[in-house]
Amino acid sequence: MFRRLFWVVAFVLALGLTAVAETADSGIVRIGLFTDVHAHDTDSPNEHKVMVNYAERISAFVAAMTAWSADAIVQLGDLVNGAFVMGAPLGDPARIVGILDDVLGLLAPFPGPVLHVLGNHDVYDLTKQEFLAGTGSEETFYSYDLGLFHFVVLDAQFTKAGTDVGRVGWMVQGTVPEAELAWLRADLAATAKPTVILIHQPLDVAFDLLAGGAPVSNAAAVRAALVESGNVIAVFQGHDHEDRYQVIDGVPYVTFAAMVDHDVATPPSWAAITLDPQTRTIHVEGVSEQATLDITF
Repeated sequence: MFRRLFWVVAFVLALGLTAVAETADSGIVRIGLFTDVHAHDTDSPNEHKVMVNYAERISAFVAAMTAWSADAIVQLGDLVNGAFVMGAPLGDPARIVGILDDVLGLLAPFPGPVLHVLGNHDVYDLTKQEFLAGTGSEETFYSYDLGLFHFVVLDAQFTKAGTDVGRVGWMVQGTVPEAELAWLRADLAATAKPTVILIHQPLDVAFDLLAGGAPVSNAAAVRAALVESGNVIAVFQGHDHEDRYQVIDGVPYVTFAAMVDHDVATPPSWAAITLDPQTRTIHVEGVSEQATLDITF
């Protein structure tokens, strides 16, 4: 409990959250973002992942975002780990539903909307329908307006043939199927608002050893749709666990550091993101392993 309070206080002081908040007519939107919690009841001895302390980490994040008066929370996938853990007994996969319920209960005190992105680990022992039922979401890909900004949540948990993935046991590479890609093009064409894309597997990586190819098999086609729209100001993604930033064809891609604990002494990683339509900037205030950066659009 003391560590959790320390992390929250340190965050508040670092961002100067006692200052007067921006006025409502400024159009500023503030987002709290985290990814790759891998919530589980078993740690991974082979990967040195400490996954059982997710309650402490998520609670610290929610408290900090509430104190900051964030407009919304985004979680970028791999909210739960799935039953398979390297170097540990499998156990009963049915318990993953209970772990998901526990995690969602920890997020519930946040007073604003929570945008859920589906990760590959989320479907190892859950169907997409179970994930939707737990999170209260209607679809696994959708769009959402916050003030003057448009957010698009993508679901890459499909096979190359476009088949839905659920209770797959193990999967790394994803695909954005043609039907979803057509929806994405139409959604982007229907808005004039600056748009942020939210996806789990990164779109800016050409090859990943575990995936046996690009983490999103048709990433080039998805990127082309974003460029063609002319209104995508950033892509936020997870999966890789380490932060990264690069720009491709004028579109910034930000990969966020994982919240899952590789060292119990390290504070949880997350980001406090400020989108300012007047200065046309995105400020990412990184916490712990997440870097701080500024993007102009």
